Amino acid sequence: MSNNSILLKIENQVAYITLNRAEVFNSFNREMALSLQSIMDDCEANTDVRAIVLTGSGKAFCAGQDLKEVTNPDLNPGFKKILEEHYNPIITRIRSIKKPIIGAINGVAAGAGANIALACDIVVAHEKVSFIQAFSLIGLIPDSAGTFFLPRLIGFQKATALAMLGDKISAEEAERLGMIYKMIPLENFEDEVSKLALKLANMPTKALGMIKELFNQSMTNSLEEQLALESKLQIEAAQSEDYREGVAAFVEKRKPTFKGK
Repeated sequence: MSNNSILLKIENQVAYITLNRAEVFNSFNREMALSLQSIMDDCEANTDVRAIVLTGSGKAFCAGQDLKEVTNPDLNPGFKKILEEHYNPIITRIRSIKKPIIGAINGVAAGAGANIALACDIVVAHEKVSFIQAFSLIGLIPDSAGTFFLPRLIGFQKATALAMLGDKISAEEAERLGMIYKMIPLENFEDEVSKLALKLANMPTKALGMIKELFNQSMTNSLEEQLALESKLQIEAAQSEDYREGVAAFVEKRKPTFKGK
């Protein structure tokens, strides 16, 4: 499924996915949620894509759920369907795709939009961006894995306060807390995102996918289980073409040319 609510551009082995309902701050309706899932599946299957950038059009990254949809009896799919068919599959795709995903946060990220951002592998935001767990302000609870990722990123106490109070957090504060990787000056934002994406796209993709898998599993593994998984994946990584190229380049004192194989 593809429509104008999600834009896709593939350039230099980077897939740029743009949420494109700027008139409603890129809030999700059913069509947009299903389209994003479909495009992410396409990017996962496309061997020419070695890194993904998720961003938004206009002044916002994503304001979460389109409340006009849930308050319209003719359109409302119901919260069970919204969570089980919209947001939960988006989050699981972000975490399961074995390619690096950059959350390039170009504007306010609120509600589910904030938590989709935090699920990305590397999150950058420009200096005008703000994040807000807006759920409690309308009598709801954080979803889209907000209660999973937020306390792991910034700690239990701070995460609880943000979820309960609905405080707005600046990009500068988000970086200081460890919520995001980096704040970037607005005037350099697009260039820096492109540079970061291109760097990732030229790195050993299989190894990056394994790193992602290891961090995913570390959320629930014991130390012994994690050590065993590290051993298993390190043996696999050592059999890759990229490992052989990396070692050869090191010995020959040249820059490696990785192919993601």
